[in-house]
Amino acid sequence: MSKRPWNFSAGPAILPEPVLERVAAAVGNLRSANFWNEGIESDLSILEISHRGPAFSSIHEHAIDLVHEVVGVPRDRRVMFLQGGASLQFCMVPMNLRREGKVACYVETGAWSKKAIAESERIGPTRVVASSKETGFDRIPDAPSAEDLVDAAYLHVTTNNTIYGTEYRELPEVPPDVPLVADLSSDIASRPMALDRLGIGYAGAQKNLGPSGVTLVFGRRELLDESDPADVPAYLRYRTFAKAGGLYNTPNTFGILVLAAVLEWVRDEGGVCAMGERNERKARKIYEVLDANDVYEPHARPEDRSWMNVTFRLAGADEAERAERTSRFLSEAEAAGFSGLKGHRSVGGVRASIYNAFPEAGVDAFVEFLREFARRA
Repeated sequence: MSKRPWNFSAGPAILPEPVLERVAAAVGNLRSANFWNEGIESDLSILEISHRGPAFSSIHEHAIDLVHEVVGVPRDRRVMFLQGGASLQFCMVPMNLRREGKVACYVETGAWSKKAIAESERIGPTRVVASSKETGFDRIPDAPSAEDLVDAAYLHVTTNNTIYGTEYRELPEVPPDVPLVADLSSDIASRPMALDRLGIGYAGAQKNLGPSGVTLVFGRRELLDESDPADVPAYLRYRTFAKAGGLYNTPNTFGILVLAAVLEWVRDEGGVCAMGERNERKARKIYEVLDANDVYEPHARPEDRSWMNVTFRLAGADEAERAERTSRFLSEAEAAGFSGLKGHRSVGGVRASIYNAFPEAGVDAFVEFLREFARRA
């Protein structure tokens, strides 16, 4: 595995090599994979066990416990593993949290928050209370005031913006009667976060937690257990899954096992505190070389730069030169063993996604490539 390309994919993203090896064993035989001390009493593959059986019950309970222990979700919050990605949460949140006479409030910081806003607008009154659209989503806007939220059903934020490379350093504080909802998909478990501030948090697993097909949803029990809007289909009600212990229908059993293995790896690597120190160091190394060379133009302003997704463009006298230089950069990077660097189709340029599992050695190699390319540009 050590000869694989350096994987900068924005998601599904790189997984730790020890996790890949352990999961490969579980595909053959769960017992032999020996995931945790109590063991799993099954000689079947993870791909063929019942989600109602004792083997998966052990996996499911262990994964929930790790979300509390490792990610830092408070013990009094409910934890569920759903499907449909963060995109399904874009509609489940307003469907379940809307309130008569209240407005769903959103902070607009990029493409994914715009999609969440669009889904909310289909369902009921929605208001954008802060936005960085006018500056090309190059920053995190100032937090809305209490006056902005006086009639809010909830406030929704996207903590890290993969396309534009901006990230909240701290979750905003809100009035006590306004639930804070956060899409944490691309920076969850990357550093310590004040998750106790959240009414509901959700995250697609395919960045820092595991493979695609699993969505972590957690929140205050009065929001998840008691919300029961009669006009919402059963599958789209949080209460449906809460009453069933998260097992209303067949979950992604394989993905939940991988998520548990990833969180064990995070724990064994020092937890989210160690992840945060490492991720800040990795990002700083790249931003320093980008800032030191005129050939590169980082998108986000320094104080709001993401530690997960470093986005930049290649400089040029005009768009034609910029395009030629970008094409050459990506071609040479691919030949040098760096995969997945092409920027999102909506903005172009370059994006280096350096989630938890991306090794620091890969960042060091990329920094040398950046310096050498700038020297020859």
